[in-house]
Amino acid sequence: MTSQNIYILAIESSCDDTAAAVMHNGKILSNIVANQKIHEEYGGVVPELASRAHQQHIVPVVDQALKKASINKEQLSAIAFTRGPGLMGSLLVGTSFAKSLAYGLNIPLIDVNHMQAHILAHFIEEDAFDKPPFPFLAMTISGGHTQIVRVDSHFDMEVIGETIDDAVGEAFDKSGKLLGLGYPAGPEIDRRAKLGNPKAFTFTKPRVDGLNFSFSGLKTAILYFVQKQVKANPNFIEERLDDICASIQYTIIGILIDKLKLASKQTGIKHIAIGGGVSANTGIREALKNGEQKFGWTTYIPKFEYTTDNAAMIAIVGHLKYLEGDYADQSIMASARLKL
Repeated sequence: MTSQNIYILAIESSCDDTAAAVMHNGKILSNIVANQKIHEEYGGVVPELASRAHQQHIVPVVDQALKKASINKEQLSAIAFTRGPGLMGSLLVGTSFAKSLAYGLNIPLIDVNHMQAHILAHFIEEDAFDKPPFPFLAMTISGGHTQIVRVDSHFDMEVIGETIDDAVGEAFDKSGKLLGLGYPAGPEIDRRAKLGNPKAFTFTKPRVDGLNFSFSGLKTAILYFVQKQVKANPNFIEERLDDICASIQYTIIGILIDKLKLASKQTGIKHIAIGGGVSANTGIREALKNGEQKFGWTTYIPKFEYTTDNAAMIAIVGHLKYLEGDYADQSIMASARLKL
């Protein structure tokens, strides 16, 4: 593998971050992300604004990624890009750019499933991080997805549990909105949870059969709870904000860990990897580490910069597909609801 000189340029544009990365033989040389702050004013991602911002950012971000990697575009072996799932307008910008660049340079084009990339981010060559052995269980948790995936090889994955309504990131963000926190609310809930009592308030965990998740009922329960308490004491939120955040986070983490325990028991797999933006949450990372002692798990948590949407994870899938000669052709289209 290392005898070859494989340079992959990867492009990620599934939601509101425009990202580009350059990978050389499995190692990241650059990983550039342009965030879109404009959505904070609206309390969520506005698709039309997101696609416009991608159009503005994509050329400078790719240029910066190549400069930081100290290579020119003529050295590239292939272009990898996020085909889906994601916001259609956002995906179209990255897909069109990747297709044009690959065509112009006459090099292979490689399409990548965003959810697969979150899982395979664990295989980026990093000295300080162990790679999970096959088979392992991957829990991908983000603003748009909550899944438990059985991973038997790089490209043999099966979703064995997923949310039937809202994703876990939505549960954090919408709960935060009720409490008057900014968008995205997840990091702020995480910060405040460390200062509060996780058992101050009890929220009922939704009952969902098997390995699937549900978060819409929990969201409603939190809404009614807050309304009732504020009616009795108008200052309730500001007086007890840390305890409320700690209790919400404790409940959400409990739901995730319960399902992971069940998945591990059913499959007999004790290697557990996480990915996706919500895996940056310190409470979840701690709960997984505790699982090592309690349930005999070995857990794998990627480097922080590879958890949120980024192009390094797209690059590693591009690299692995390049080695297999698995290329896309110019007729390929973006797909907002691409399945794993």
